[in-house]
Amino acid sequence: MTLLNETHDPQLRSWVASANAAGCDFPIQNLPFAVFRRKGSAESFRGGVAIGDQVLDLAAVAAAGALGGVAASAAQAGAQGKLNALMALGEGAWSALRLALSRALREGSALQPALQGCLVAQTDAEYDVPARIGDYTDFYTSVHHATNIGKQFRPDNPLLPNYKWVPIGYHGRASSIGVSGQAFHRPKGQTMPPGAEVPVVGPCKRLDIELELGIFVGEGNALGESVPIAQAEQHVFGICLLNDWSARDIQGWEYQPLGPFLAKNFATTISPWVVTLEALAPYRTAFTRPEGDPVPLPYLDSQDNRDRGAFDIQLQVGLRTPAMAAAGQGDATICRTSYRHAYWTIAQMLTHHTVNGCNLQPGDLLGSGTLSGPTLDQAGALIELTTGGKNPLQLPGGEQRVFLEDGDAVVIRGWCEKPGAARVGFGECWGTVLPAR
Repeated sequence: MTLLNETHDPQLRSWVASANAAGCDFPIQNLPFAVFRRKGSAESFRGGVAIGDQVLDLAAVAAAGALGGVAASAAQAGAQGKLNALMALGEGAWSALRLALSRALREGSALQPALQGCLVAQTDAEYDVPARIGDYTDFYTSVHHATNIGKQFRPDNPLLPNYKWVPIGYHGRASSIGVSGQAFHRPKGQTMPPGAEVPVVGPCKRLDIELELGIFVGEGNALGESVPIAQAEQHVFGICLLNDWSARDIQGWEYQPLGPFLAKNFATTISPWVVTLEALAPYRTAFTRPEGDPVPLPYLDSQDNRDRGAFDIQLQVGLRTPAMAAAGQGDATICRTSYRHAYWTIAQMLTHHTVNGCNLQPGDLLGSGTLSGPTLDQAGALIELTTGGKNPLQLPGGEQRVFLEDGDAVVIRGWCEKPGAARVGFGECWGTVLPAR
């Protein structure tokens, strides 16, 4: 597990002045990765690193020859149109690049003249999905979400007995994953109306959100070789925000016996910025289970995972209706929670995924599952926040929402902060619902 080093010093300041502003998501202690190009241009996408309100162009950095050794090789790999090559290099290369960039971007760095011309304002940039995602697995790591949903779908048996033993997941659809700003049409599918004997096909009427984190796999493992929990985090490149849009009425009809299908495969939105586990080191926390719950099986357990396998990442969901947008209003917060409430850690997810010899590859994406906290105001889905539609959300201007309506936009934000450490942010993850085709 990544421990604290010189890059985490909260006193560090950058010659990029905006990185030193209070409340900045991207100070010099963060340095997350994305792929970008200038907005509206025909330029090739390439890797970039966020610093303040700027993007440091890795292709320009590589061309300038500003870095040396492993860091230079890593920058060259990150200069491509997707980050898979950088991800494949492994933890040592990612850390070397991050350290070199931290030193180069600090106040007083001799590399300031060489790198000044490698900056692009974030307001002038557009982004793409940061990696070629070969496979996408969505987990179910919030026991609070699993219980709340179970009460609605299976009131007599809300939490299935395997939940506290197995990190539950299903294979998602990689082709419909889009980057923040994604707009998608309301999905259609088959549902069974209450009291009906024959299902119907039509637009989803119970369109929902799911507040999640996305975990990008870095270095992969060979087919047939499992990854022990002590090495699991060495295979994780970083974390982004993720909204796994869900059609609850379609889900209710189709999910048994094999689980989610059309209810989940039409759109998933992720934030452009991938924050490394190294940047999150100051925000590690103990992984604990409620008293009386089973201890994870030995392959899912280690002292390091218990001591600091969880992360205290603050998460917030905002909703903006068309009426709010027309009035020039921002989004209204409908949920706030923390990743520390998750029932399974990142290391446990990756270890379990490979225990049968499944081969993960650079750029594969793991979804955390909906990250609901212990109280309903911390629920990460409308189906929970409204108790299945029984208690509508009250929004500014007198509007209400039970599920999403056409034109609604949802934003997820994430950040870490505490005394004695620099704030680390994830940016924003926006998505908008369009009418059904």
